[in-house]
Amino acid sequence: MAQARLSRLYFYGFLVFSCFSQTLSAQSNRSDDNNDGHCIWYGQCHTTGSVIQNCYYNGTAKPMTDTEGLRLLAKWCPHMVSPSISTCCDTSQLKSMDTNVMIAANFLQRCPSCMNSLVNHLCEMTCGTNQSKFIDVISTKPDGNMNSNGAYITEIDYYISSEYLNGTYDSCKQVSVPSTGQLAMDIMCGTWTSTRCTPKRWFDYMGDKNTPFVPFQINYKLGDPFNRFTPANPPVMPCNKAIDENTPACSCVDCESSCPAPKPAPPAPGPFKVLGHDGYAVVMFCVFLAGTCLFLFVVLVIPHAGSSYTLAPMPIERYTNRSYTVADLMRGRGTDEVRAAVGRRLAGVDRSPHNTLGDNEDSPLQQSKRSSVTSDSDHEMDTHTISKMPGDYDIASSFIEKLGANTDSFLQTFFEKWGIICATKPWLILFLGGCIVVGLGHGIKYLNVTTDPVELWASPNSRSRVEREYYDSHFEPFYRNEQIIISSVGLPKIVHNTSNGAIEFGPVFNDTFLLKVLELQEAIKSIGAGTDHAFEKICFAPLRSKGQVELSTDDCAVQSIWGYYQDDVDIFEESDEEDGFVVNYLDRFISCAQNPYNIDCLGKYQGPVDPAIAMGGFLKPGQTLADNPQFNEATAVIITFLVNNHHNKTKLVPAMEWEKKYVEFMRNWTKTQKPDFMDIAFTSERSIEDELDRESHSDVMTILISYVIMFAYIAVSLGQLKSSRLLIDSKITLGLGGVFIVLASVISSVGIFGFIGVPATLIIIEVIPFLVLAVGVDNIFILVQTHQREVRKPTESHAEHIGRVLGQVGPSMLLTSVSESCCFFLGGLSDMPAVRAFALYAGMALLFDFLLQITCFVSLLSLDTLRQSSNRYDVCCFIKGSKKDSDPEEVSDGILYSFFKYFYTPFVMNKVSRIVIVIVFFGWLCFSIALMPHIEIGLDQELSMPEDSFVLKYFQYLKDYLNIGPPMYFVLKNGLNFTQLNTQNMICSGQYCDADSLVTQVYVASKMSNVTYIAKPSSSWMDDYFDWSSISTCCKYNSTNGAFCPHSSLDRNCKPCNIALLPKYKRPGPKDFSHYISFFLQDNPDSDCAKAGHAAYGQGVNYWTNNKMKASTVGSSYFMTYHTILKTSKDYYESMRAARKLSDNITNTINAKLRDAGDNETNIEVFPYSVFYVFYEQYLTMWQDTIKSLGISLLAIFVVTFLLMGLDIFSSIVVVITITMILVNLFGMMYWWHVTLNAVSLVNLVMAVGISVEFCSHLVHSFSASLEPTRKDRAADALIKMGSSVFSGITLTKFGGIIVLGFAKSQIFQVFYFRMYLCIVLFGAAHGLIFLPVLLSYIGSPMNKEKLAKQRNLNGVHIQETSLSKA
Repeated sequence: MAQARLSRLYFYGFLVFSCFSQTLSAQSNRSDDNNDGHCIWYGQCHTTGSVIQNCYYNGTAKPMTDTEGLRLLAKWCPHMVSPSISTCCDTSQLKSMDTNVMIAANFLQRCPSCMNSLVNHLCEMTCGTNQSKFIDVISTKPDGNMNSNGAYITEIDYYISSEYLNGTYDSCKQVSVPSTGQLAMDIMCGTWTSTRCTPKRWFDYMGDKNTPFVPFQINYKLGDPFNRFTPANPPVMPCNKAIDENTPACSCVDCESSCPAPKPAPPAPGPFKVLGHDGYAVVMFCVFLAGTCLFLFVVLVIPHAGSSYTLAPMPIERYTNRSYTVADLMRGRGTDEVRAAVGRRLAGVDRSPHNTLGDNEDSPLQQSKRSSVTSDSDHEMDTHTISKMPGDYDIASSFIEKLGANTDSFLQTFFEKWGIICATKPWLILFLGGCIVVGLGHGIKYLNVTTDPVELWASPNSRSRVEREYYDSHFEPFYRNEQIIISSVGLPKIVHNTSNGAIEFGPVFNDTFLLKVLELQEAIKSIGAGTDHAFEKICFAPLRSKGQVELSTDDCAVQSIWGYYQDDVDIFEESDEEDGFVVNYLDRFISCAQNPYNIDCLGKYQGPVDPAIAMGGFLKPGQTLADNPQFNEATAVIITFLVNNHHNKTKLVPAMEWEKKYVEFMRNWTKTQKPDFMDIAFTSERSIEDELDRESHSDVMTILISYVIMFAYIAVSLGQLKSSRLLIDSKITLGLGGVFIVLASVISSVGIFGFIGVPATLIIIEVIPFLVLAVGVDNIFILVQTHQREVRKPTESHAEHIGRVLGQVGPSMLLTSVSESCCFFLGGLSDMPAVRAFALYAGMALLFDFLLQITCFVSLLSLDTLRQSSNRYDVCCFIKGSKKDSDPEEVSDGILYSFFKYFYTPFVMNKVSRIVIVIVFFGWLCFSIALMPHIEIGLDQELSMPEDSFVLKYFQYLKDYLNIGPPMYFVLKNGLNFTQLNTQNMICSGQYCDADSLVTQVYVASKMSNVTYIAKPSSSWMDDYFDWSSISTCCKYNSTNGAFCPHSSLDRNCKPCNIALLPKYKRPGPKDFSHYISFFLQDNPDSDCAKAGHAAYGQGVNYWTNNKMKASTVGSSYFMTYHTILKTSKDYYESMRAARKLSDNITNTINAKLRDAGDNETNIEVFPYSVFYVFYEQYLTMWQDTIKSLGISLLAIFVVTFLLMGLDIFSSIVVVITITMILVNLFGMMYWWHVTLNAVSLVNLVMAVGISVEFCSHLVHSFSASLEPTRKDRAADALIKMGSSVFSGITLTKFGGIIVLGFAKSQIFQVFYFRMYLCIVLFGAAHGLIFLPVLLSYIGSPMNKEKLAKQRNLNGVHIQETSLSKA
């Protein structure tokens, strides 16, 4: 608590008054009128408590001959000194004046012009020879013990000009108190504070007899002469003017008119507008119109040479004399020609019999490459038979064609042979695979799961993380915060009648309510009493002396409204009557809230209680703390318990234990003891991490149900459901085997990184099984369904059959798996630990999933095929079916496959449909691009908590009631020699300090808080050290050993230090600076020594003491201030951005001055630190990190697709285009569905890239391998072969599991998993099954002649002669 050290300084304003009052006290009747005036007092004659009144004296001034008196007069009133001087004051009065002026100097000596102006009026009032001209004695009291006149003054009227009052106030009103970041007027103007202080209020407060240390009433009278009195008009010096050539003017921090004119803040960038509308929307709308017109022009206007077709309907009876229903066709009955005819009729077109699907159009983008002679068929191949070898074609195959064909044939041959091996020896493969998984799984016991948010989201090398480590290691971590926010329920507001009128208080000021708050507060302080984790042993106690043995909870810093009553019910219940109005606890609150440094308002720990921290809900919309808020309108009471934090985590065990018991106590108290008129939200420092850990377990059942649904679907849908062979043809066992392979791949990945030592996160446990299941299931469905559709040849064994099937789909599985693994492995380059860990674990899991699929799953498929062929039941394989079940039926395609083949594909590949699809998806893309800049960055704290968490309620209360921003520090790293004047001037803010010093720049920034987010000027240990050292009574040392003595010590061995100050600068010289800086940092502040630095800077300044030299060297230090109120994620990261900008400017300024001074070796760094920076730094570069991560992933997919498809640039581009569109449309969804961009959503976006590969690459590879004559036919062929597998595999499987996530208790699951996963699957399916085939039909890769011949040789397929177009 930077403000604690001034806890007893509240009364310094009063001491200023006492300086007046003690010097002014005198007894008199109304002064006699004479031209020159005369004295009204002389000497001191009465004591009341701690103050002494002056004696009445109605005569002329007396000569001042005493040496000490002359010295004091010359010190403060040099204008009154002359060779033969007479005064109306004696030496005792001057000593009292000196004592009290020095107390006032604690606050005002930073500004010599202010101090001089104020002292001028004291000189005239104390010692002026014509007092009777401007002072009227109103009342006196007799006292015969000390004065022959027998009277002392009890009240006077002091006539003073408004010119003087206004000038002095203007000169002093901005003088700061560096240790607290307040203004001196906050303390010296009483309850008015600096925000409502005026010249008259300031002087009235100084003359108020109810103010401590003011011995009698002083009534300041303003204006023109009254009756016989002429208002005093002492000279005033403006704060930006020097009082003489040896004394500088006030600094910028203390006098705004001394500041250089600040550069005007650049205007906040407004939204991008075009013609008054959202600029991005307008631009993308124009792009959409232009793109659509261009596309329609190319497709419809540019004619196809020789392309013609008819749309004559063709009766189904043309192909057969039988009649079939649609249901019959869907079940696979009827010839292919009949079913194709039905599909064409449903699609609205019918084409010539030689071309089942095409309207004989080629891609318009390829027309420029066509030969001048093209056939009417417009096919991609020439008119020779395909039985030719590649060398027989008119145009020789290119290198890329040969490479592509060789790559494809090599992969097909490899996978075919590999499949035969696995299918021949399934048990051996399963045994070896199981051993490997079990062996790798042992690494799980070495796994370290990270739950610390800092370790999750902040890179160890990130700036915020490095700066946090520096701060924690040098100053100890920011104290731990235990906070309770208490609001009222059903209580009315309170109207309190005072002499200033009726004041309305919020309902939380109800006395019964506040007494219950005290009861709760004291119960919490007693938690753990008598144990090693008692509150007094762990609390933050800023005024506790080093090595103090007796510990008490009274030493602990507790910010609570009850601090104003010293936690004492008797003080709270005190009541009095004044002018007919009741004065009670409400009046005390008003007084203490306006001046928390008032001695009567200090908390039990002898430090101040900031009303902005202790109260909540008092700010009106748009209001800030600088707008003079009414604390009495508060709607919540806030209790904050501060607990010591430690860089050494072993020291935190007692604090963690106390916090655990505190949370348990609060849970129980709110349930059993909380009154009906009270509502409470609370938290502890450990609560967020505890709740995150609980959250990871709270939705375990939801996640399990999600997986069970997906597992069940996989097990059921893999089989062919025929009533006669249902129990035989089902694939439940095989499906479960596939699921276990997915789990085994995750176990292997986790085990490997457990051995390596890469820490895991909860995201890995929650997300990676979902990802691997999505990818793995797709491959399983493709492999099994292809095996079901491919009839075993008469000459093939079942192993060769499986090998041939794996040869067909293996390259596609390799393409997708390697693309995804590389995508995630490269994602491991991310600086964000959670993203990096996810990417590494996911990449390894996908790699193992692929390896286990082409080994163990192929073996399981072989065993299942043998079971099925031997007519044994699924699951219960020991039961054999009857003979009638063994009769083989015709191989059917299945309902979904038939739907895709005969209905869906013809409809999608219709020319009109394709045009509409391209336009719709292009419009969707443009719309999403327009929305991307509007996506909100950040993560609301509420979303991180479960819906039933007590912390969630606290976060909500925090937004509703907290009215002050978090503290922040400007940390100055070591390296400067602070004993040098020029170095001091770079940092300090007082006299002779640079106009662009560190503290001054922070001060100037605080004046632009709407831009800089800095609420008040910073503390300054250097300025306070200068002030402390200038007061002779503040520094004491032990005369026996030279050690430090507290200034309040009465030990006779403790002597004044007599610090030698540099005459001009009033600062310690280099030797004394080093000698006494440690004393300053050990000395506790009180009313006599306000600037003692232990409370404020004990932990904020590093120093090393050379005991032999008795000198200390200052190292790193910090300068504390506060941020403005921060409520949204944007507020938090923008405040950090602004603070870094300011600190970088300070750093550059200091280093430039060092260079100018000839020091080219020293490099100084100043950085800002606040406890939340490490969590919000990611948002400063969120878009850059997102683009980088997604860009790397897309590049990896492009490269892998390009290489594994034989340098096929067309296929690579098509895959990347489609995945990019999916991502862009996901961004559009994030805007509409209020999903913010943060680390969690970035992980999901990276995962979306991997899942999107499954929707695209299988289809693209099938298109590349298709033997159909045209692009459109090849696209249709690929959609027929892969569409049903992709749809039934990844789409339907994930859809069922995702729906369950919508019922999770965790809000993160609902927002970032349910919403994003659902859209990933739906958008991926839409693009992969609707847009991608259409895109391939336009710009798909041309037919590879080499690949065609290789296919013939590999598969033994005789292809009919077709007419070709030369592409």
